[in-house]
Amino acid sequence: MKKFFQEIKADIKFKSAGPGQKLTESVGEKAPKEKPSQPPVRQPRQGPTNEAQMAAAAALARLEQKQPRARGPTSQDSIRNQVRKELRAEAAVSGDPEAPGSNTAPEPKEEGSAHLAVPGVYFTCPLTGAILRKDQRDARIREAILMHFSTDPVAASIMKIHTFNKDRDRVKLGVDTIAKYLDNIHLHPEEEKYRKIKVQNKVFQERIHCLEGTHEFFEAIGFQKVLLPIPDQEGPEEFYVLSEAALAQPQSLERHKEKLLSAEPVRATLARQRRVFRPSTLASQFDLPADFFNLTAEEIKREQRLRSEAVERLSVLRTKAMREREEQREMRKYTYTLLRVRLPDGCLLQGTFYARERVAALYGFVREALQNDWLPFELLASGGQKLSEDENLAFNECGLVPSALLTFSWDAAVLEDIRAAGTQPDTSILKPELLSAIEKL
Repeated sequence: MKKFFQEIKADIKFKSAGPGQKLTESVGEKAPKEKPSQPPVRQPRQGPTNEAQMAAAAALARLEQKQPRARGPTSQDSIRNQVRKELRAEAAVSGDPEAPGSNTAPEPKEEGSAHLAVPGVYFTCPLTGAILRKDQRDARIREAILMHFSTDPVAASIMKIHTFNKDRDRVKLGVDTIAKYLDNIHLHPEEEKYRKIKVQNKVFQERIHCLEGTHEFFEAIGFQKVLLPIPDQEGPEEFYVLSEAALAQPQSLERHKEKLLSAEPVRATLARQRRVFRPSTLASQFDLPADFFNLTAEEIKREQRLRSEAVERLSVLRTKAMREREEQREMRKYTYTLLRVRLPDGCLLQGTFYARERVAALYGFVREALQNDWLPFELLASGGQKLSEDENLAFNECGLVPSALLTFSWDAAVLEDIRAAGTQPDTSILKPELLSAIEKL
């Protein structure tokens, strides 16, 4: 505050000093005389005395204590803004985008300029085998299911019911209701009333009509939509009526019902993107793409559900072991993890996994790459921690997210047999087709 009033005083003294003078003019030179016809020049106003300045400062302090002063542009702000402008002008001349005082962020580098450990997260469509990006999987699977109607309409309609409808509870209720209709037909084939389903029926509308794929399923298994008269009603009603040909094959209806009940949503499987690298000192360095950190809406909902469950568990008395296990589950921040396994010959085997997958998935991934996949081995995390294949732990519970380097080690009995046979333990153990595609990290 003291500095602020000093600046006010200096500004007042500067204004009261009178008109300025050019440095090129001599001290003895005088201004030209004004014409008599012009009015006399007003004398500059004298500045306030020291007593008046002190009184003004005291009054201003009392005013600031009574009411908060909205922060506006002060003299210091003006100076800072002027300095920023000058620095930006200098930066524009020198071409340096990171000059001090500049608020402009440097332009981001191109996505492919950095050496990424993996180009991104990719998935495999189970119907077509196509490799899909993360943002393509739902649309491409939907297209594949719709194309499947031309070859197998029953299977396609079942996949549509379980995949296109996201509310799993509503899907189960609708599927169970359809199964009940088919059970009644199977148990009472001679009764005509079970072979007809009224479309405007309240149960049908609430449980079945609202699901995508149910109408296609009824038509695919032999139902036909027809208009039938209703007693004591003027207009006809719409019904699904089972055809005689479908009624003559009760085993087919039973088989379709079992497929409908046992089906699961069609989901793209995570592509492992298996790669083999030569021995490198950069084995523990991971430059991951943004796909490993971005969450989809579905993944965010899952995180919210897990947090809600955690809040509910807080009200329950828990043992120390239970608390430790729940703390480990809090590491579900990451959806994917990139894992590398250093083999005995120094080569690196790399793959992409879900962070919630079990350690057994990594053992299976490594075993598929070995020449002798039947030999027992061990995987060691950093610090020599042994990861047991039988232990039901996820990667995020073991701290192996979003990336980790592990070490392959033969079982002790296997290692003794290798040495007894005169073979070097660091001999390559991968399949030849993988060694032929080895890369440099």
